[in-house]
Formats: sequence, structure tokens, C-alpha cells
Amino acid sequence: MSKDETTTTAADAPKKSKKMLMIIVIAAVVLLGGGGAGAFFMMKGDTAEAAPVKGTVVALDDAMTINLADGHYLKLNFSLQQTADAAEDVDTSEARELAIDEYTGKTLAELSTEKGREELKSELTAKIVKAYTEEDKKMVMGIYYTSFVTQ
Repeated sequence: MSKDETTTTAADAPKKSKKMLMIIVIAAVVLLGGGGAGAFFMMKGDTAEAAPVKGTVVALDDAMTINLADGHYLKLNFSLQQTADAAEDVDTSEARELAIDEYTGKTLAELSTEKGREELKSELTAKIVKAYTEEDKKMVMGIYYTSFVTQ
């Protein structure tokens, strides 16, 4: 064998091993990725909570006037969306108190944007749902604004 033939053979060997290594790495990534995705979706199905079924809607009797920051105020009224698990209409007193606590002292700027209103609404909804949950049964699943006026 001449010197050139051994150089060519030695150069071909690393190219083949690099290709084989790349194929193995790609196959491992695909298999691990697919296995991870499958495990994620399988576990997600086990922990998913069934959405509550809508029941009756209970309206608060009167609108509330809540003091905001800097001498402004909010006139607020809302209704509670009960779940089908609620045997009778819930008492709205606790929901009124939670709303007063949530909105008192907020600035007019926080309430004047849609994003600000939605964030506060979701925080209030979470507090109300928690307050009206008995023995892991949700009695209320959401709120609907029926009046929202700032000045």
C-alpha cells in the first residue's frame, strides 16, 4: 500500500463514524422527545379536573359604591354564576365583602383599562370561588358584571 492509500482510508473512517454518531444522536432525541411528550399528555389527562356544570345565576340586590384612591369611586354590581352542585341560591353577603376588599383603594388608572378590569375580575372570581367551595364542591364558578361605573 502506498502512503496516499492509507491517508484516504484513514480519512474515510472518521466521516463514517461522524455520520453514524449523528444518526444515533438524532434518533435518541426523537425517541426521548416523543416519550416525554407522550408522558406529558398522559399525565395531563389524569390530573385534568372536569369543568363544573353551570347552575342558576344569583344577582346581588343593590349596586355597591366603593371608594377608590384620590377621591374617586366605583359603582359596582355583579351576579354569581352558581354550579349545578349548589342546592339552593347562595348568600351573596360574603361575595359583596370580598368585592369591597378587592376594589377599595384601587386607582382609577387600574380600572380604566380592559386589562386592569380583567385582572381584578379574575382575582375577585378566584377569591369568591374559594369562599364558596364546601367539601371540595364548588358552589360558584364565576361572576358577571352587571354595573361598573367609575368617577
